[in-house]
Amino acid sequence: MIKKEVLKRILRDFHLQESYSVLPRDIEIPIKSGKIITLAGVRRCGKTSILYDIINRISAIVDKTKVIFINFEDERLDFSTEELELILSSYAELYPDNDLSECYFFFDEIQNVNGWEKFVRRIYDTVSTNIFITGSNSKLLSSEIATSLRGRTLTFEIFPLSFKEFLEFKNIDVDLHSSRQLAYIKNAMDEYLKYGGFPEAVRIDKKYIYKLIQEYFDVVLYKDLVERYGIANTSALKFFLKRILASTTKQISIHKIYNELKSSGFKIGKNSLYQYMDYAKSVYLGDILQRYDRSIVNREMGEKKFYSIDVGLNNALEYRFSDDIGKALENVMFWELRRRVNGEIFYSRSNDSECDFVIMDRGRVADAIQVCYDLNDYYTRRREIDGILNICKKCDLKSGQIITYDAEDDIYVDDKHIKIIPFYKYALR
Repeated sequence: MIKKEVLKRILRDFHLQESYSVLPRDIEIPIKSGKIITLAGVRRCGKTSILYDIINRISAIVDKTKVIFINFEDERLDFSTEELELILSSYAELYPDNDLSECYFFFDEIQNVNGWEKFVRRIYDTVSTNIFITGSNSKLLSSEIATSLRGRTLTFEIFPLSFKEFLEFKNIDVDLHSSRQLAYIKNAMDEYLKYGGFPEAVRIDKKYIYKLIQEYFDVVLYKDLVERYGIANTSALKFFLKRILASTTKQISIHKIYNELKSSGFKIGKNSLYQYMDYAKSVYLGDILQRYDRSIVNREMGEKKFYSIDVGLNNALEYRFSDDIGKALENVMFWELRRRVNGEIFYSRSNDSECDFVIMDRGRVADAIQVCYDLNDYYTRRREIDGILNICKKCDLKSGQIITYDAEDDIYVDDKHIKIIPFYKYALR
């Protein structure tokens, strides 16, 4: 069979290849967990490189021929569900003396094959528990894992580079006590707030970064959304996506976007726009932040904010965050919290104040965080402090934080401790 021969060639070429040259990410992925390790995240955020790093670690302790790596983005592998079995038979013919139970399976972008979860479950139940998979669609992976792989998986969300990883990729040593290194760090922070943290964008010439990210967007649009969900109204979808990206850090009004589309001559139902929002979140173009309320129903039904997966994406699509660097700072801070906070994240708004991030841990409010680029203006400073104070008093917190570009201070207001911290210090601690 032609596909079997292609598979053998792919497997053999992989085994003859030298170790991958990759920079480790700031995430610990277990090698021997007894679970199916799932990496989920937006395209080009570095999932495959993390797989390569794991493969390097495993190849150092076992014969590399016991590692099976299949990239389902390879145009030579247009698999149907039934043909997935060819992976096992091709490997067995190529290495008849190897025991499949000792092998490590790596399946990259596996969601491209319908019915993949049954194949993976069968490998896990009957062949080997050493399985690592990646996917660019959180909803697809989670729904299929929930029905067929429940109890068998550990899922790790992968995002574009954190600021700490960004510095590592740029070979910038972190020494906050050195004036010279601090200057490098602040300069890198300016780049991070402008170009974002897609790994490939860190090393490419700056004049090509936005073009590169525009291509990322087009692949997500047409491959992950249009093709996968069978969306016919491509123009309306593209308008909608750019519109919500333009609203990053702001409240999202589907009704308002619906009226804009209608005024522009698009024929689309409001329910379709709610679906588009769900799809955009599922492919990691961004995330939704609910308004804090003690009532779960009110949270679900209340106003929501949208945060883009990467500020470089916003700038690449002509929505220049450089015109409002405060929004860029708030957006990168949101993802910094998503990486490190185990609890839930909300925003708070009352009639007279707002707090950007309210952190809940095991049913109680554990922290309150504001983000403000510059606190020099008296009224701005007063507004940010009032937002912290209101949520602290409401939820019986003793302290809160304000994240800034470079201002630093400790203040006490109404017996509440408010710590003002530069973003780079928060991100690097």
